[in-house]
Amino acid sequence: MAIEVARRRFTVDEYYQMAETGILAPDDRVELIDGEIVQMSPATTPNAACVGRLNYRLSRAVPDSVEVRVQQPLRLDSFSEPEPDIALIRFREDFYAAHHPTPADVYLLIEVSHTSIRYDRRVKAHLYARFGVAELWVVDLNSDCIWTYRRPSPDGYRVVRRVKRGQRLAPQAFPNVELSVDEVLGPKSLD
Repeated sequence: MAIEVARRRFTVDEYYQMAETGILAPDDRVELIDGEIVQMSPATTPNAACVGRLNYRLSRAVPDSVEVRVQQPLRLDSFSEPEPDIALIRFREDFYAAHHPTPADVYLLIEVSHTSIRYDRRVKAHLYARFGVAELWVVDLNSDCIWTYRRPSPDGYRVVRRVKRGQRLAPQAFPNVELSVDEVLGPKSLD
């Protein structure tokens, strides 16, 4: 018999208060998802290398009207503030000094998954779609592919595509910024 328990959701403001008072340490790898504080997966070496490759390639390819952010907060609502691995957002002169970017500022989010693929594809993809993030890529380092998500709706993304090695992809907002899957994933493992 399943027992239902009441859960207490935290707001983003309460989440920040926990950090200010030391309940959450500065080096805790956590994010707020639907009012729950979620432990982020460790940044494995393959994950960090892929994030570095994406940052390097995209920073040189996108127009000056776009900022490439690496592992920085995105405010979805009062209960969710995830930290996607890469975010292509509208450039602002103040670099969002007054508040974190919101879904309206986002062109593309990228999650790089080595140990968190199921969570990123199910929970985070649904969350981003629900808040209208136009496009999401989930780089699946285990399966050697990139999942692209487009056309968000409250029920999830309506268009999901798997892109494999040997293929190319580009953000829908910047079709001329084309990357090969191989350059995103890096050299094929010799294991």
